[in-house]
Amino acid sequence: MKRVLSKAFSLPHFRGVFKPAQMGFTSHVAVLTLAASILSLHCTAEDTKQAKPTSGSQNHTLVNTTNTPHPAPEKSDTVLRHAVFFSFNENSSDADVQKVVRAFAALPKKIDAIIDFQSGINNSPEGLDDGFTHCFLLTFKDEEGRETYLPHPAHREFGATLRPHLNDVFVIDYWGEMPDPAPKRQLKHAVFFKFKEDADPAAIKQVEEAFAALPSKIDSIKSFEWGTNNSPETHDDDFTHCFMVTFDSEEGREKYLPHPDHLQFVEVLKPVLDKVRVLDFWEDGFRKNRKKK
Repeated sequence: MKRVLSKAFSLPHFRGVFKPAQMGFTSHVAVLTLAASILSLHCTAEDTKQAKPTSGSQNHTLVNTTNTPHPAPEKSDTVLRHAVFFSFNENSSDADVQKVVRAFAALPKKIDAIIDFQSGINNSPEGLDDGFTHCFLLTFKDEEGRETYLPHPAHREFGATLRPHLNDVFVIDYWGEMPDPAPKRQLKHAVFFKFKEDADPAAIKQVEEAFAALPSKIDSIKSFEWGTNNSPETHDDDFTHCFMVTFDSEEGREKYLPHPDHLQFVEVLKPVLDKVRVLDFWEDGFRKNRKKK
């Protein structure tokens, strides 16, 4: 602030224009008034410049203690999530499936762009998984990381291992935030929405805000993030929204599902919902080689 004051009062914009010897009393008053105005403008501009923008994304990873919803995080504060789900052919053996899982879990060692890797087997009690059984959540620092990953030779090699056994694949990418601190064990509850074609955007926004408000109302939610799909691939099945809820136990999930605030949210959702898909998994099921940002 001292720098701003000295800068404002030095009147560099008018130095050499007004000469004190040539000014009467009225002119001096005018200059002083002008100086005060410039000081006010400088202080306002400097305060605005120094104030850090408040981002709701900072509240994504822990329970919000107010009723303020968690907005989708701003890009500058986020990491890029790559959520991948597989169902396998019926004639693929358990050994075949495990070979695929191990090959996927080995990718963080081979592709530096992967900064975090979580995976597990679906255990949702809701029956809304559409037959998908295996869940993987990869994290990139940014879009450039994803652009490195997708055509990477190691990823293509993994695809060759996967294809003979793959029945279906579902992929959603969204901007999220790396939780810090995070629960030691994370039960991920991944929820995906496809809205009706004629759904009012205002009603969709109401759904977003209502879901994002749940962490402030249900204390068994230990971490939360959400975003809209931005995957360049074509495996999203027309789902547009992902909400990733984290519990630290199955008891936490059991408390959440029948909770009055969750049921109230469902009533907000129903009028605009076309389809929902839900998969849950313990993130430490096959977790390998976690990398720090």
